[in-house]
Amino acid sequence: MFRSHVLVCAGTGCVSSGCNAVADAVKEQLKKNGLEKEVGVTLTGCFGLCALGPIIVIYPEGSFYSEVKESDVAEIVSEHLLKGRVVERLLYHETVSDEGVKSLNDTGFYKKQLRVALRNCGVINPEEIDEYIAVDGYQALGQVVTEMKPEEVIKVIIDSGLRGRGGGGFPTGRKWDLARRLVPDAKQKYVCCNADEGDPGAFMDRSVLEGDPHALVEAMAIAGYAVGADRGFVYVRAEYPIAVKRLQIAIEQARDYGLLGKNIFDSGFNFDLEIRLGAGAFVCGEETALMASIEGERGEPRPRPPFPAEKGLWGMPTVLNNVETYANIPQIILRGAEWFSSMGTENSKGTKVFALGGKIKNTGLVEVPMGTTLREVVFEIGGGIPGGKKFKAAQTGGPSGGCIPVEHLDIEIDYDNLIKIGSMMGSGGLIVMDEDNCMVDIAKFFLEFTVDESCGKCVPCRVGTKRLYEMLDNITKGKGSPSDIDEMEKLCHYIKDNSLCGLGQTAPNPVLSNLNFFRQEFIEHVTEKKCSAKICKELLQYVIIPEKCIGCTLCARVCPTNAIEGKLKEKHVINQEKCIKCGACVDKCKPGAIVQI
Repeated sequence: MFRSHVLVCAGTGCVSSGCNAVADAVKEQLKKNGLEKEVGVTLTGCFGLCALGPIIVIYPEGSFYSEVKESDVAEIVSEHLLKGRVVERLLYHETVSDEGVKSLNDTGFYKKQLRVALRNCGVINPEEIDEYIAVDGYQALGQVVTEMKPEEVIKVIIDSGLRGRGGGGFPTGRKWDLARRLVPDAKQKYVCCNADEGDPGAFMDRSVLEGDPHALVEAMAIAGYAVGADRGFVYVRAEYPIAVKRLQIAIEQARDYGLLGKNIFDSGFNFDLEIRLGAGAFVCGEETALMASIEGERGEPRPRPPFPAEKGLWGMPTVLNNVETYANIPQIILRGAEWFSSMGTENSKGTKVFALGGKIKNTGLVEVPMGTTLREVVFEIGGGIPGGKKFKAAQTGGPSGGCIPVEHLDIEIDYDNLIKIGSMMGSGGLIVMDEDNCMVDIAKFFLEFTVDESCGKCVPCRVGTKRLYEMLDNITKGKGSPSDIDEMEKLCHYIKDNSLCGLGQTAPNPVLSNLNFFRQEFIEHVTEKKCSAKICKELLQYVIIPEKCIGCTLCARVCPTNAIEGKLKEKHVINQEKCIKCGACVDKCKPGAIVQI
């Protein structure tokens, strides 16, 4: 037994900031100080505060050290682990108060969170099955296959109110029930997991795979038992190498322990899993396109019905959920449907994980009960907007969602409320924007993404989104007209009504949402040829204030197009026809005589 435990975050964010070198330095310093038998070192999954890596947490004190460098390790080991003195200068600033060091759970970032899907991330070593078992891992699977009938398992999931966390929000239990009943004499059934996670800024599923992969393995086995499947596939993007590695380790360990494979828990139930790597196609987040990719075909959607529960992978009944949905399953089985349904709102039960990013102080992963307000997420958990800037909007649902403006800051976040205001839950990306964001440019950004990611199978999506993007592009370049706004709206509705799959059907959402809440910005772009946020480059002008210009010629010397005219010690002017609006002159002007208008 160790007297102290050093947990080092080894999620992708912390790996990229050097956590492995920090962990090695901890082990080296422990050995140097003769503490290697007294202090254990564990690499864990993500703690959530992704901008603060590398992160070290030391127990039993719970001291949370952030932005730790290799050069800091000797001091932490010497002072904290050898002499028992916390190194306050390295503590996460919110844990330090006049009364002493606060618990991490008392900080603004954590105190309103409720971790269910993320319960083991940052707590256990994801590469050690024994640590997962020590926190009740595989108990739910054992209970299901030895004590419950498949119909009883499905009833628990239905009664819990769990809905799919991948975007559509379809009731999970109903999906399982359909897969079990629709084709009772099917020779083969499958359980699939969507770990593709293509939304820009989203990394919820990746963090679960990196920090708690056995939860997915256990949940998929439970789903297999419930629907009568003996084979499962996890479809994960190849850009997640750490997640893929840890998931493969978890699968192999589960096989070694008899928790995957033949006759699990001596129950006669057989189930095994394998990984299929995706190439990062956003359209493969759509269930039929994902299944086509698993089959080795081009990732294109198929018309529905028939739905996958009836005819899915290789034409057989198939259940498909995403990682976060599955991560809730073991806890629902162990704690009961009533426990899960007691959290959240009437039609949106449980918790939701969000990847909080953009113009926000605390970027990272948060998990909150459904019904938590956007204001609480942004200002209490996220810490508000940096630099004293004003909140303008939050984008939820990624390219398929929409923007929530300041007048809806107190909206309770759940499936129904977001849809009512033209947004959607999506997989859980939440990007915060401030007064410096241009909402026309934001709509253009997301639409450019969907244009690139369209599979091209249907004309409304392939051609319609391209034409829509071109109209937005013209508006941001000062080439738009007032009639373009109405034409865009018409085109948006046509694309939504006629596209084959969810990618095309939801692609216009960011445009429609921004037109609804920020229409004046679109009008300003087309009538005044002006971008108040000063984002749309072609609508900007750089001018020199004569009273401030000292004629130093520094700006003229860095101008790549010789657009700045004027002699030494004389007032300068910018030739707008030559200016390419690169901003180099602003950076060089010491008196601050050059401004954007």
